[in-house]
Amino acid sequence: MHPAAPFRVADAHVVLAHLAAHPLMALFAVCEAGPRVAHAPVLVRRDGEGIALDFHLSRNNALTTAFARGAMALAVSQGPDAYVSPDWYAAADQVPTWNYLTVEAEGEVAPLDEPGLVALLDDLSAQEEARLAPKTPWTRQKMSPGRFEAMLAGIQGFRLQPHRLEATFKLSQNKPVDERARVASALGDHPIAQAMGRNPTD
Repeated sequence: MHPAAPFRVADAHVVLAHLAAHPLMALFAVCEAGPRVAHAPVLVRRDGEGIALDFHLSRNNALTTAFARGAMALAVSQGPDAYVSPDWYAAADQVPTWNYLTVEAEGEVAPLDEPGLVALLDDLSAQEEARLAPKTPWTRQKMSPGRFEAMLAGIQGFRLQPHRLEATFKLSQNKPVDERARVASALGDHPIAQAMGRNPTD
């Protein structure tokens, strides 16, 4: 994470909203073959007073065995990003930079049992199908009998219990208000310009 405090997001609701909007995460861990990364959509679960992140991988994925043994994972959700040109500032002697939104979760991973995996798949598809409204949602009941169960054998579900959940929303907060306005204006309708307008780290 970026070490500068102005870019950190303290509001847990903002962090969870980011994860809901950008569920595809990169999952990093070290296995016998060395460091590896997998990409998977993650479903946020309420777990008592905290949260859990449920996901699934192919049983042939290099990280599946490591996670089945309880390996630690670092999960990263990337949001929109944008290059910022020094020409957009009024002040002299500026340098290029990059604005971006990202969330990191770090913690132990444990396997889900089969009912947990089925619940994950149902809930994840329901979450994503809802974004396609007014389309009639897809459900696995539309599949041929036995097909879902056959495909289920090829994947493994997991739950990541974060002991660290941190967000960096780097949106030019280290610049004066007028300079930030120039950057947002130069970016036009880019999602980063919209995020700069919301600026949840203020």
